[in-house]
Amino acid sequence: MMQIIPAIDIIGGQCVRLTEGDFTQQKTYASNPVEVAKQFVDAGLQRLHLVDLDGARARKPLNLAVLEAIATQTNLIIDFGGGIQSEESIQQAFNAGAQQITAGSIAVREVSLVQHWLEKFGANKIIIGADFRDNFISINAWAEQSTVSLTNFIQQYLEYGAQTFICTDVSKDGKLQGPATQTYTELVQSFPKAGFIASGGVTTINDLEELKAIGMEGVIIGKAIYEGTITLADLNKFVC
Repeated sequence: MMQIIPAIDIIGGQCVRLTEGDFTQQKTYASNPVEVAKQFVDAGLQRLHLVDLDGARARKPLNLAVLEAIATQTNLIIDFGGGIQSEESIQQAFNAGAQQITAGSIAVREVSLVQHWLEKFGANKIIIGADFRDNFISINAWAEQSTVSLTNFIQQYLEYGAQTFICTDVSKDGKLQGPATQTYTELVQSFPKAGFIASGGVTTINDLEELKAIGMEGVIIGKAIYEGTITLADLNKFVC
């Protein structure tokens, strides 16, 4: 069963969405992320992708209080990202209630450090964030483009023991124009032992059906839920 993972992105303690990761294209959807998380629980969802956008810019977690509030008031399995740059920040996230963290830009800039995290905490605790545009990895809150190709990046981290990758097509994120299905198809075929979570552009139930058919382990849904192109009731067929 493909996992449905709703997303909550936080700026200033509020639930927001950006378009293509652009902080100038911000839309606020809710002032209370905990209440949003509770709606996900009521819909039968079990996981949450929580992103500290303030932390991503500051390179240190800044919304740990939101993480802790959601973790203590719901039973959601939370993966937390944004500002994870050190072992201290990982421990802070775990102490606040995250079950997993997502290593994004740091996985490009400091490969040996993230390799150490995989060894110390385990691949079940460290998700690798493979944010990409035109098949090259994007870094620093998606403001910069690296010279590392998506496939080389994944191959490298599989060799280091990583198992799960959140693959976000930056060019599609927040646009409600459909996901990078072809890219995901190629990744699943090229790396059959990896677990891939699709992110960016998911707009309709048909998108979910297609991603399930190609063998994605999970899919993150953000703006589609907030804008109503996918309702929580629509997700019943995907909930175990």
